[in-house]
Amino acid sequence: MARGLHRTLHARPAAQQVVDLASNDYLGLVNHPDVVDAACAAVRAFGTGSTGSRLVTGTTTLHHQLETELAEFTGAESALVFSSGYTANLSAVAALSGRGSLVVSDSKSHASLVDACRLSRGRVEIYHRDDLAHVEWLLASRSEERALLVTDSVFSADGDLAPLTQLHALCRKYSALLVVDEAHGIGVRGTGGRGLVQELGLDGAPDIVVTATLSKSLASQGGVVLGPEAVRDHLIDVARPFIFDTGLAPAAVAAASAALAVLRDEPGRALAVRERADRLAAMVGVDASESAVVSVVLGDAETAVRAARAAREQGVHVGCFRPPSVPEGTSRLRLTARATLTDEELTRVDEVLASILATTAS
Repeated sequence: MARGLHRTLHARPAAQQVVDLASNDYLGLVNHPDVVDAACAAVRAFGTGSTGSRLVTGTTTLHHQLETELAEFTGAESALVFSSGYTANLSAVAALSGRGSLVVSDSKSHASLVDACRLSRGRVEIYHRDDLAHVEWLLASRSEERALLVTDSVFSADGDLAPLTQLHALCRKYSALLVVDEAHGIGVRGTGGRGLVQELGLDGAPDIVVTATLSKSLASQGGVVLGPEAVRDHLIDVARPFIFDTGLAPAAVAAASAALAVLRDEPGRALAVRERADRLAAMVGVDASESAVVSVVLGDAETAVRAARAAREQGVHVGCFRPPSVPEGTSRLRLTARATLTDEELTRVDEVLASILATTAS
């Protein structure tokens, strides 16, 4: 095993005395009393599990309620909830492509989209984010009747944005479907956190399907596919991760619904997380963030692991991304902002990271 690439599991206690810049709780809602109370109430009403697949016993009234709320919030015609964001991506891409189709994917798409492309049974082509000419050539020169273009809206390792407006224009020009993973966009971009698709005025478009996770800004678990009603119906009929997987537990559904309600009532949380991200970026000397993610590239994996460990020992928990999550030579600290980070916590972060990065540079 190459140095710095061996993975280990570290159990965290229920209460930890660290400043958390590693989790994806962007809006600070995981411990919000309304969210916790909703999850507890769902357990009392429905029990601890959904008891079966969504097509058997795994769909509760809470599932239908959340799907309605998510569709309304994002401007989509319909929504379908899955047990995870991963299975939502597997389902959307595989069910909407298949043999005799072309699937075009960004080179930095999330692993779930990469795996979805592998399962699509279509011809898969990869493009680099800013090479729109390559995207156009792939779509224009294809022999397949059907084509999908898949991308993250906000890329998880870098925190930067996909050129969705241009990509959608190309998809429309060449009769392709655009599939956008808003895992890191919901709660952070758009009006009141409605996502980058909404921010760019693309919400509700008939040739866009949006996927998202409930495990980041919405402080729970699960995933969702948002799009035309016909897409929802098709997924229910053919998406294997939906048909054969146990439905999302009612407690998780209720928690996500409650978190969404908090976001609707407090849209300033979306602005707050971006403001904290900008402050973190300034502290570590990188460009202002376009999302909740601040990436500090250090180079080799061992250096990044050592820096992350040193930060943790000084009370600041940061993410550490290394191959295969990122390309060789780009291992990094990944800092995730949270809307509820206090000035005191940010001061502590500044002190710790300044010391560690100075040591790394020397």
